[in-house]
Amino acid sequence: MRGLAVAVAVTGMVLAAGCSSDDGNDAGAVTLDVSAAASLKKTFTAIADEFEKQHDGVTVRLSFDGSSTLVNQIRQGAPADVFASADEKNMAKLGDLAVDPEIFATNTLVIITAPGNPQGINTLADLNKPGVTTVVCQTAQPCGAATEMVEKNTGITIDAASEEQSVSAVLTKVTAGQADAGIVYVTDAEAAGDKVTTVTDPAFAAVVNSYPIATLKDAEDGDLGSEFVELVLGADGQRILTEAGFGAP
Repeated sequence: MRGLAVAVAVTGMVLAAGCSSDDGNDAGAVTLDVSAAASLKKTFTAIADEFEKQHDGVTVRLSFDGSSTLVNQIRQGAPADVFASADEKNMAKLGDLAVDPEIFATNTLVIITAPGNPQGINTLADLNKPGVTTVVCQTAQPCGAATEMVEKNTGITIDAASEEQSVSAVLTKVTAGQADAGIVYVTDAEAAGDKVTTVTDPAFAAVVNSYPIATLKDAEDGDLGSEFVELVLGADGQRILTEAGFGAP
């Protein structure tokens, strides 16, 4: 009888262990995967923090990169419940994988230089001055496509030293002293603060990027993803975006 009792006890322990979560104390925890354009890093980090405060047991896992790069990753099976793009073109590439995209913000371009603007850049044309090293985004990325549109509108082709895969990479090259100037979004320039000097050109006002957001068709938790989208579109999300310099939808 004693042997039977021990066997029953051991079996009970095994069953209890089998019913426990692999995450131990994190049993019941949920992760929401959000892929967002590089220019949204500061704002979506703040929005994700707010979302986690409102949803006990939920962790928002953020992935930032150029919109085109993120689209390719999603198509290749990268985990994503929500996607926020810096333009409508890249959202459209997902086709019916993106569920009812909605515009949540707008943005425009600006020139950034080293602090104090030592090269004396005052207009778009000045980016082609002798001795000026300029970096821009790849045309596949929204910031690059917008830059190309500005070039077409003005008839000025920028002789760029390199084309980067995200607006963050452009910003990094300028702040690291690897380039004299770059073209980024207004919001990126504001976030950089005194690390850069901002130079505006009237031509930028005519090219406005609209940012769409959507849950994804194969999302692990579509309802939770929809709640994240609602936060972005709602008063709290819009306040965070406006404070960062984004325009209204």
